This record gives sequence, structure tokens and C-alpha cells, in this order.
Amino acid sequence: MNESSRPVYRITDLAADERPRERLAQLGAQVLSKAELLAILLRVGVKGENAVQVGQRLLDEFKGLAGLHRAPFEELCKQHGIGEAKAAQIKAAIELGRRLGLESPDERPTVNSPADAAALVAYEMSALEQEHLRVILLDTRNRVLDIVEVYKGSVNSSQVHVGELFKPAIRRNATALIVVHNHPSGDPTPSPDDVTVTRAIVQAGKLLDVDVLDHMVIGQGRWVSLKERGLGFA
Repeated sequence: MNESSRPVYRITDLAADERPRERLAQLGAQVLSKAELLAILLRVGVKGENAVQVGQRLLDEFKGLAGLHRAPFEELCKQHGIGEAKAAQIKAAIELGRRLGLESPDERPTVNSPADAAALVAYEMSALEQEHLRVILLDTRNRVLDIVEVYKGSVNSSQVHVGELFKPAIRRNATALIVVHNHPSGDPTPSPDDVTVTRAIVQAGKLLDVDVLDHMVIGQGRWVSLKERGLGFA
């Protein structure tokens, strides 16, 4: 086996301009692959695999970042070369990314369309194995004040207490909100219960003077705006 075809098992065996940390410093994080970004979190590989190869193995094993995010912490810990510390680093990095846009008022994202709202939550919520219902709280300029989970379980008209959805809005003096929940089946088609719940939420919002801008259903790689479809907002 000649030098050029020898397997690379250590990051330090790579040329300096091919190492993830050096590439990030020189070119920016956006140019790195998912496996390279994971390699920076992992720092070191295992026998027979460098950190980039371990990162790629994780992506393959869990079928991409969404699957990696969805994986229970305990299952991630069991992967060869991971353990609790590295699993925690991966989970923490994902959560930091979610919170970044809400860090300060000047940096808060503005929601001007259903696509804007979906961009805030679709990645994380599409990976959830149970139904979760969240509210995106907005100020008078449609800037995001917070994203709050208010319910976990089947989203149907007999179990969802509409008043609970508005408590975070009242506490934060939000003038508007967007309701979002996921369908673990991956199909975001609204159910009859989704429409019934939406109608009740819209009516409650009028009484409380909180504008309900939309109710969105998140699936795998797709989402549906009930407002756009005229479901529950008539």
C-alpha cells in the first residue's frame, strides 16, 4: 500500500488545510460538512476511525441530523466511541442552535409568513416521536419573544385545554401567537380534531385580545398552514 492510498485514521494525518478545525478557522463553519462539524464536537476518533469518520458513521446510523437529534440520549451514548460526555456535547450543540435566534431583542427573528414560522421549529419538531404542541409568541412587530411548549400528547379537542395556550402569551405580553404541533407519522395533513382545536383557539384569542396568526402542523420534511387552507379561521 503506497502513502497516498493509506487509510487516514487520525485527523492529524490529514493535510493542515483539510482538518475541520483549521478549515472552520480559515473559511467559516458554513463550508464544513455535517460530519466535519460533528468531528469538531467529538474532538477525537476511535481506533480505526478518525473523528470525521465517526461523525459520518453517526449520520449514517441515525439517518441524518434529524435522526441524530431524535435519538434518545441513552442510545447515542451506546454508540462506539461516544459515551455520555460526547453525547451531551452533541445534544447541547443542537439546543444552542435552537436558542441562538432568541438571545437578544435585536437578533430575534421576525415571522412574516408560515415559512418563517416553520423555519424556526420544523427541524426539531419533525424529529419528535410524540405529538408536541408549542406556541410561538410574537410582539407588535412580529418578532419572536419565545417558543414555549404547552402540551405533549395527542392533540385533540377533548384533551387540549385552550386556555393553557394563552398563559405564556399573557405572561410575556405577547400581542400575537402561532400555534404549532407535529404529526409523528410524518404526514402533516390536518385532522378534523386539528381543525376543531384551531377554531376554539381563534375564538379564545379574540376574547383575550391575542391575535392567533396561524396553526401549523409539522411533518417529515413538510408542513401545513391551517390559515392558508382556511381551516378553522373562517
